[in-house]
Amino acid sequence: MKYIIFGLGNFGSSLGQKLTEQGNEVIGVDKSMDKVDDLKEKISHTVCLDSTDQFTVSGLPLKDTDVVIVAIGEDQGANIMTTAVLKNLEVKRLISRAITPLHETVLEAIGVDEIVHPEEETAERWAKKLCMKGVVDSFELSGKFSIVEVSVPKKYVGQTLQEVGFRRRHNLVVLTTIKKSETTNMLGIHKEENLVQGVASPKTVLEENDIMVIYGDNKDIRKLLNAED
Repeated sequence: MKYIIFGLGNFGSSLGQKLTEQGNEVIGVDKSMDKVDDLKEKISHTVCLDSTDQFTVSGLPLKDTDVVIVAIGEDQGANIMTTAVLKNLEVKRLISRAITPLHETVLEAIGVDEIVHPEEETAERWAKKLCMKGVVDSFELSGKFSIVEVSVPKKYVGQTLQEVGFRRRHNLVVLTTIKKSETTNMLGIHKEENLVQGVASPKTVLEENDIMVIYGDNKDIRKLLNAED
């Protein structure tokens, strides 16, 4: 996978290093030459430029990049301008960092694909979310075990947990399921809201677009996700 990260502060630099360590190609961008120099041996590529300048940003390999992340945190204006520039350049998948609820509302208005809250979410958590296909979110309990939100595999849609037999077949435990509901924010923009369905039972039916919250060994989680490729 190929990533571009704008903003190499604590969150952006940590995410860039973790994605690089997992074998991805990462371009880290910051306006500070000191940060760019400090990370040039830790991230695949680092570039010093003004991310609010559309002409300059358009020179980056955006069309060949799978995910673009705006991790700028100190300057909300630069964050919003950079996000707007990237949206205008039509990147494949755009993730941007929000600092306040109002900031998040503005980003939603711009039309970002996902919003990250580094004060609540770790770079390690996002690295796993970005690298493991089908993962919606994750919480690592140790270096080996995780609780992960994953989309229901198509082949299991319409079946109960008992019929699928996750414990027997995949050595994984389904803790609960989450359904999507659409709400409207203060600007009249539609956004999705997660509705947790309570503790899962053997009779829980897996429906299309549901999210499963599963617990297990990271290697077993990867096997489940890779089986969908």
